[in-house]
Amino acid sequence: MARYIDEILQPGEKVLYSTNAHWMFYLPAIGGWIIAFALVVLSRMTVNDNLTMLCLATAAVIAVVALYWTVRAWFHRLTTETDVTNRRVVHKTGFIRRRTFEMALDKVESVDVNQTITGRLLNYGDVTILGVGEGKETISTIAEPLAFRNAITAR
Repeated sequence: MARYIDEILQPGEKVLYSTNAHWMFYLPAIGGWIIAFALVVLSRMTVNDNLTMLCLATAAVIAVVALYWTVRAWFHRLTTETDVTNRRVVHKTGFIRRRTFEMALDKVESVDVNQTITGRLLNYGDVTILGVGEGKETISTIAEPLAFRNAITAR
């Protein structure tokens, strides 16, 4: 699957910076896998057969849910692209139902970064781009939002 940005580059345009959705989208899946593993370990520590079966059945159900969350997070990261070229900012998300926005760099009025405490620790956040006559676009939960902002504002 080719990158979206490679398909839409204009003559003389080059990619200056690329980022993606942050890996924190995997956190629910990681939590599910940890709980499933703990239940398997707990099932090996019990002597009651009914409790062992209950732990294993619950671990299997949680593992299926964690697998769904893992695939969902992976697909979200695979189908989300955020790039800065020497002419514009491009953001694409989705596969079948695609949503894109593009804003010319000379139309960018301000770039705001919003990070929670967890976002600062794990280096992710939301970036809001305000354009002159273009409106306001927010890109949620991207990796390295300050570097992304600097790629837009530094010319």
